[in-house]
Amino acid sequence: MARPLRIEFPGAFYHVTSRGNEKKDIFRSRKDREQFFFYLESATERYGAFVHAYCLMTNHYHLLLETPHGNLSEIMRYVNGSYTTYFNTKRKRSGHLFQGRFRSIVVDADEYAMELSRYIHLNPVRAGKVSHPDDYEWSSYRSYVGNSVSPGWLKTEFILSSFGKKGREKNYRTFVEDLLAAEYGSPLLDVVASTLLGSPEFVTGIFGKYVNVQKPDRSVPAVRALTRSLSIEEVARKAGEMLPGREVLARKLAMYVCHRYCGEKLKQIGERFGIGDSAVSLASKRLDTELVRDEDLKKALEMLRRELNL
Repeated sequence: MARPLRIEFPGAFYHVTSRGNEKKDIFRSRKDREQFFFYLESATERYGAFVHAYCLMTNHYHLLLETPHGNLSEIMRYVNGSYTTYFNTKRKRSGHLFQGRFRSIVVDADEYAMELSRYIHLNPVRAGKVSHPDDYEWSSYRSYVGNSVSPGWLKTEFILSSFGKKGREKNYRTFVEDLLAAEYGSPLLDVVASTLLGSPEFVTGIFGKYVNVQKPDRSVPAVRALTRSLSIEEVARKAGEMLPGREVLARKLAMYVCHRYCGEKLKQIGERFGIGDSAVSLASKRLDTELVRDEDLKKALEMLRRELNL
């Protein structure tokens, strides 16, 4: 399995997921989930972790974590390692519980924390476990909307502060439930090189400051993608060659890839394609939504990525 790129620094936000080995269940009882919460609480005390949102499914979990001390690997070794020991001891088994190492994505919290919390809280609905997020006991949603006492280790203030001083729990509920009957593009579709979620400026800034300070290890796939020098013209040319006679589609895909991978400013991308800088972001978001429904579009995008060695 390809090694993941770990970017760690003080104050980083992460979307963290971990899945059961061979997609098998990692939570089989109420006691299992309560024990996992115990290790999360311990991690906040031992390592200074902040848990902003969570959802425990059956064979995986989602966390929105902040690391004031830049120690994500230490935190997750403790949480996953302790829980594996508990699970194996309880069931008289041995071996791996989780499928490889945990997956982590560095998040531009100001831009994506709200969206990710909504994505996490709607996970049980998308999976068909419940019809409403309020009906799922094992996520932080009830704490966000005031329907249960929030555990002391859960930090809801950062996200709820964006929903006003009065009625913010109600406003947050509306924010989440507005998408109950709608199709929407996952915010994770914006992830660059399986590692970073944020604006092009955020991606290039984090990479330049925390990854590119030393000679990068190009054996890591994410590093290869992030160090790949792509120009706007190269992407546009390759899209045109790949899709002859389909100029509209080629332009749409080229603009999307430039936004996600080139690291150029929105103004420069917009000037190349004859639109405003804000329209570049809007076009990318629209394409994200289309990708959820259109398999042919998804295949065309993957083909372009392969052509560009991304």
